Amino acid sequence: MIGAMIGDIIGSVYEFKDNVEDKNFKLFVSYAMTTDDSIMTLAVGQALVNTYGEKDIVKIQEELVKQLQKFGREYPYGGYGLRFKEWLKEANPQPYNSYGNGSGMRVSSVAWLYDNLEDVNKYAEITASVSHNHPEGIKGACAIASAIYLARKKKTKDEIKKYIEETFGYSFEPIFEVRKWHTFDETCQVTVPIAIQAFLEGEDFEDVLRTAIYAGGDSDTIACMACSIAETYYEIPDKFIEFCYPKISPSMKTALKNILLLVKKQNRLNGNLEKVLNLFEKENM
Repeated sequence: MIGAMIGDIIGSVYEFKDNVEDKNFKLFVSYAMTTDDSIMTLAVGQALVNTYGEKDIVKIQEELVKQLQKFGREYPYGGYGLRFKEWLKEANPQPYNSYGNGSGMRVSSVAWLYDNLEDVNKYAEITASVSHNHPEGIKGACAIASAIYLARKKKTKDEIKKYIEETFGYSFEPIFEVRKWHTFDETCQVTVPIAIQAFLEGEDFEDVLRTAIYAGGDSDTIACMACSIAETYYEIPDKFIEFCYPKISPSMKTALKNILLLVKKQNRLNGNLEKVLNLFEKENM
């Protein structure tokens, strides 16, 4: 999950702007911030922690709605899509057939909390279903969660690519080709394969991040999704955590800690997540 937040924070500077000219852009910009990608990632993760072991899908969905609205109302200026922003305010919010990439950007905790592909896809669909219940919205969430899980299980990039192609029907093309046609787009069907391609092309964590932002368009969300996969595959250099960690608010840190403690209990932490837990301990959180 920290990879998702790093992608969001660093990508936030480049969202809604013209594409960067190359991958040698400035990484650490003082006004970079957490956006809806990080906020909703933590909301979903907290909901899954609160319902861990629950078999009743309706109860899980109710907790997801509760936490998404709680976090959304605590952080009303996160840059939400117009329809989702209204959903956050509704007394009885219903899914609205969205295929926006909000379902993919917020799903990363699923791949850490569950430990087989069947469950990962099941719970990814549940997290999408409360708002993004269009087939493309569900597919996007499942594809990102599956890629994270397979990367966590040390599958090769070719194996991950093959699974995503065969299971979800996505096709991939090099980012330099994507840049020829890609403009700002917030749909799963466009941005999810771009994010996965950025991971497939990247040579290390930083290169995945740079490649995702270089792709242009919805930079923070594409980077969020790409880096949520990359954090399972590569070591995150300390400079990224040192820059981004102070930008995470106390209540967001509390949720992140709750998620990571459950991941630790399930014996699924990797070195990157361990680093963040150590920071919490230093702060006596």
